[in-house]
Amino acid sequence: MVGKRMEKRPFSELGISDAILKAVDRLGFEEASPIQTAVIPVALQGGDVVGQSSTGSGKTAAFAIPAIERLDPARRVTQVLILCPTRELALQVAEETGKLAAFRRGVQVVPIYGGQSYDRQFRALAAGAQMVIGTPGRILDHLDRGTLVLDDLAMLILDEADRMLDMGFREDIERVLAAAPEGRQLFFFSATLPRPIRDLISRFAKNPSWIHIEAKALNAPQVDQVYYEVDRRSKLEILTRLIDLNDFRYGIIFCSTKVMVDDLDEHLHARGYATDRLHGDISQAQRNRVMAKFRKKGFEFLVATDVAARGLDVDDLEVVFNYDLPNDSEDYTHRIGRTGRAGRKGRAITFVSGREVYSLQAMIRHGGLKLRREKVPSLDQVEQARENAFFERVRAILDSRSFKANDRFIDRLLDQGYPSTDIASALIHLIQNGGLGQDAAEPEPGKAFFQPDPPAPETGTGSREAGPRPDSGKKKKASPEARRPRDPGDPVAKPAHQRPGRTGREKGYVTLCFNVGKRHGVRPADLVGKIAGVTRLPPVVVGAIDLHDRQSLVDVAAEQAGLIERKLAGVRVKGQVLKPFPAAPDPS
Repeated sequence: MVGKRMEKRPFSELGISDAILKAVDRLGFEEASPIQTAVIPVALQGGDVVGQSSTGSGKTAAFAIPAIERLDPARRVTQVLILCPTRELALQVAEETGKLAAFRRGVQVVPIYGGQSYDRQFRALAAGAQMVIGTPGRILDHLDRGTLVLDDLAMLILDEADRMLDMGFREDIERVLAAAPEGRQLFFFSATLPRPIRDLISRFAKNPSWIHIEAKALNAPQVDQVYYEVDRRSKLEILTRLIDLNDFRYGIIFCSTKVMVDDLDEHLHARGYATDRLHGDISQAQRNRVMAKFRKKGFEFLVATDVAARGLDVDDLEVVFNYDLPNDSEDYTHRIGRTGRAGRKGRAITFVSGREVYSLQAMIRHGGLKLRREKVPSLDQVEQARENAFFERVRAILDSRSFKANDRFIDRLLDQGYPSTDIASALIHLIQNGGLGQDAAEPEPGKAFFQPDPPAPETGTGSREAGPRPDSGKKKKASPEARRPRDPGDPVAKPAHQRPGRTGREKGYVTLCFNVGKRHGVRPADLVGKIAGVTRLPPVVVGAIDLHDRQSLVDVAAEQAGLIERKLAGVRVKGQVLKPFPAAPDPS
């Protein structure tokens, strides 16, 4: 058997149907992994296959796509049987197979494993599910009961065959293989091929194609590699928590699909992080602009797919995040190899959710990866880290005397009877909560006690900008108040029709017009959250909101209107690029 270092290819070049291509595109995958590239064309021809590759190499799609293609949805009988060593893997394979079969109408996929209700399995098998995915013990149980019939089986697949043998399933596997009809197509997938598996192959397979995808694990000693087990819905919160805790300022965040890249980029931007994105749908001209800006550190984090990031030459990265688990060990090592270069210390942080932990553990075992598990930091730890960072910066400024004296301003406050500690606390509160924003009137030269941040540079695509983080490292994220309807008793939240005299706005507020409305699915909470997240201003700067079909009128604090208009220009809401402008005054 000859090992292969096969290049990846687009799915469109593998001879699969439009229905499968549509499912793959909806999942957001841009190209096939090496094992998929090697196996799918061979499997579609109908021959037996022996595939050797590590867990996490994308082999599920390598056998699931040919299986879906070759079965007949009109026949309500079991045509494909997939054996897995554990219930967790069986569920994972069933879930992924179901997504790939989404556009082949009539295809039914059912997982069969111990611990699940027999009644549910009986009903699914009696209904004629064409694809059955299960563990050897429960599959044999159904064969003995006569509830699973293999007379029409066209394809039998053994996933992680070496692991099934290690778990003592050899006799069960042999019985299942013997029960399958003579003309079935047989797949063996295994990370290793010990003697017992080779014996099974020689006894049951017919002139199989042997495909070996070599794993290559690179563990740069300068890269500190950790992983966190997180719920899928908590990934964004944990990502921002880790960024804040470590005060990361320059890194790449890898996602598995184009859809996830766009979604994560938008969410991070809304929270005040300077980001941009790369994936296969980004034009070459835009890609060049993004990368030129990223190399100059014009923004903090690049959100990208593996395809888009291939061949990137970027130094000085502090961190690489695997927001989504990579397909295989090779993709993993390519990702983490972008940090810790030139003798510098780098960080690689991987998120796994649910059953992904089994794939990661297998990648670690088979690829020799050096990852350790860490506990998700608490909010208290993040706040303490922010406080410490801010303290050190203030102390450094005091030690260096790199600030302008503001004795007259402070003396005025002292003359009013305010203690010096209260004055300092009030100024820190204003700085950390955005109360001294860019639109504040600047004092006379030499009298300034706070220098506003310079305007943030535009991102590489020219479509968005994100405000720079203050030196404290603290980001003003949309508070819970920004994500829920305000109390109707709050005067700031009163709808337009309840305001006295319908004069158009409350005192101290002006109206901005946004080019999104009900037709775009926008709600008031979306606008409040976006304004608070991008500008880092408290949600109370937003007053009444009038939603119309194609636009929205938003009352904002007059002193912050310019900042809000500038920061929100180019930001996306519900897929729409915002173009805010001052609304014409109401006639009165």
